[in-house]
Order: sequence, then C-alpha cells, then structure tokens
Amino acid sequence: MSISPARVAAFDILLRIERERAFSSVLLPLFEERLSPVDRSLCHELVLGSLRRQMKLDATIDALAGKRKMDTEVRVALRIGIFQLQNLDRVPPRAAINESVDLVKRAKKTSASGFVNAILRRATRESIDPTYVDELDRISIETSHPRWLIERWTDRMGIVEAQELAASNDQSPKLAFRVLRDDPELDAFLGSAQSSSAVPGCYLLERSSPSVRQLAGENRIYIQDEASQMVAHAITPPPGGGFLDVCAAPGGKTGLFTALNTPALAVAGDLHSARVRLLIDNCQRQGVEVEIVQYDASNLPFAPASFDTVLVDAPCTGTGTIRHNPEIRYFLPPHDIDELSSKQRAILTEASKAVGRSGTLLYSTCSLEFEEGELVAKTFLLEHPDFESIPPEVPQRFLTNDGFARTWPHRDDMDGFFIAAFRRV
Repeated sequence: MSISPARVAAFDILLRIERERAFSSVLLPLFEERLSPVDRSLCHELVLGSLRRQMKLDATIDALAGKRKMDTEVRVALRIGIFQLQNLDRVPPRAAINESVDLVKRAKKTSASGFVNAILRRATRESIDPTYVDELDRISIETSHPRWLIERWTDRMGIVEAQELAASNDQSPKLAFRVLRDDPELDAFLGSAQSSSAVPGCYLLERSSPSVRQLAGENRIYIQDEASQMVAHAITPPPGGGFLDVCAAPGGKTGLFTALNTPALAVAGDLHSARVRLLIDNCQRQGVEVEIVQYDASNLPFAPASFDTVLVDAPCTGTGTIRHNPEIRYFLPPHDIDELSSKQRAILTEASKAVGRSGTLLYSTCSLEFEEGELVAKTFLLEHPDFESIPPEVPQRFLTNDGFARTWPHRDDMDGFFIAAFRRV
C-alpha cells in the first residue's frame, strides 16, 4: 500500500479536526513542513477544499450511500476522494479512488474498503442532483454553511447578500503580509506584490509560495490579514505614551502597533500560558519590545488610568475569518454569540479602567455578528458616560453610520472585522 504523503497528511489533519475540534491554521504548518513543495501544495488544497465544501460533499456521500452510518475515518476518506473527483481535474480519477481506499485500510477500517471503492466509482458515473427543502437550504448546502448562520445573515442583509457572503467564504483569500525591517533585498519580491489600497505598508499576493514561507521563516515578513493590520492603524496615540493590548495573542496587532508608534511602554498579555508563550515568540519575531504579562482580562492587574491607549481585540466567534479558518462554521453553536457578547462587554468595561484622562480605548473583533460588534460598543457608551465615541482612523468607505468601522469578506476582499474607538472625557 503506497499512498502519497500529501493525502496521508491531509487525511490525518482532517481526522484531527473532526475528532478534536483542532484548527487547520495550526495543523497545516506542522504537517506541511515535512512535505515536498508539490506534496505541500496538494495537502493544502485537499484540507481547505474539503473543509470549504464539507456539507456539499456530505450531501453527495449521503445520496450515494443512502444515508448509511459510517465511521469518521470512512467519511473523511470519502470527502477527500469526492473533492478530488469533483474539483481537481489534474488528479486522475483512478488515483483519487485507489488512494482513498488505501487511506481507509491504513486507518484499520479494511472492512469498509469495498464500500468506499463502490461509492467513489459511482460518483464518477452518476450525476447527483440534491433536493432542497427551500432556498435557504440550497444556499446552506451549496456554500457549506450551517442553516442557522445563513438565516442570521439573511435577516440582517437579505438573502442575496447573505449568499454572496457565504460564497466568498469558500474562496481562497489573498495572502497579506507586511515587512518587518528595511531590507533592500526585498525590493524585487515586493515588486511582485500589490500594495493594499486600505492599509499602509500592507502587501498582497494571490497565493503563498516557497519564497513567501522562507521569508516569513526568516522573520523578514509577517503574514497578517489586511483587516487585522487595519486595527493597528485605527488609532494614533500621543507620542511616548503607554500602550496596553489586553487580549493580545498571537501578537500581530501588538507588534504592528508597537512598531508604528514606539510607545514609551508597551504591555500585552493573555490568559493561558500557551498563548502567552506564543505572544512572546511572535513579539520577538517582529523585533518589538513588549512587556508580556499573564492575567485574566476580566480582572486586570493594573492601576487605574495607567495607559494612554488600550486595545481590546476580544475573544469572539471569528465568523469574519471563515475564509482562513473554514472549520469554524461547523464548531460554532448559536448560543456562543450571546455568551461571547456578554464576555466582551465585561472585558471592555474592565479594560476601560486602565485608560487615562483623554486616553483612547480601541475595541475590535473578527466577527460579523451585530451582538459582538455594534451591540457591545453601544452598550459600553450607554453605561460609561465618561467615554465618547470617536471614528476609527480607517478609510472612509469602512465607516458605518454609527461611527464605527466594518470590513466584509464579500465586499472588501479581506476578513470581516468590527472596530470601535472611544476617548475618555
């Protein structure tokens, strides 16, 4: 039994995501570093492609298998096989079928190998025309988003735009990055990239490449989505002031804000030791001096009015980052939105205590949901008359009628972020 390393890695990653609720953005780099460039590319495509089309792939599998119950290993192998048959013309059907069968055998599910072989061979011969309960059901399955999420977005923006948003989440995003230090040797590389029209110093490429990974590994560039970089540009602090990033890990915004503004004191922290270690490592990689502290953001260990600028990039559902993290949509239960909204309001209130007179408080999330953005900001203003809303320093097209800022994957071709800025009066 000889299976390509790319398919073995993709199977193992997808199985861990399914069983452990692990994240592709964490697992892919770990597995891909051991692969050749060709295998790395195929593994990347198999993992993200299967995740972005998971509900549609499952609908095809269930139609062919008569909704027969099957082990997780079998379903994952079938998803990989059908994804290749339906979406990768360069992969011979025989290779997609045979190696999916071998993946099942490798997983010690040999008794299911004939079943997998039969299903995949039927998939090459038969056209599957799924039936839908209604239009929302069609959008849900075709774009592989849970129905409840499609319903939320439809209620907010209408069914046409909800479909556009969901469809955009299934497209491969451009790779955004910034340069960590002046380096004339990067001139030719930067010449092949597109400069962002929204964020100074941000560059865009259609896709990653070995040279991109090498430059990132050498700490010459830092890969960070355009909207995430925008947050660090959204406030200009007073010269030489103090800066606190409350929920800082992994540290991209911490590093960029510190590099842009060189505060007299930069402090950042997070709750768990693993995230604190990640934060330390990322700040070192970016070459910025930041004091790292481990704490609970609901009970900060700082004296009142200690900082001129405080950033709260709060824990959230992450629905604005589905393009980069496609599995998020399958893990997220509806009740998480209200629970996180309550947590965000509590963290923002605690963080506001650390803001000095005339200081600024910046709030952001990578969520598309009203409860995690506008509701949090408006509630904060109602409960804290000693703060006023000020417009974030972003291009005009991202400002909302409420004086906040939002980015959208389908409108702006970047992750979906909410940004609000407040000043203590």
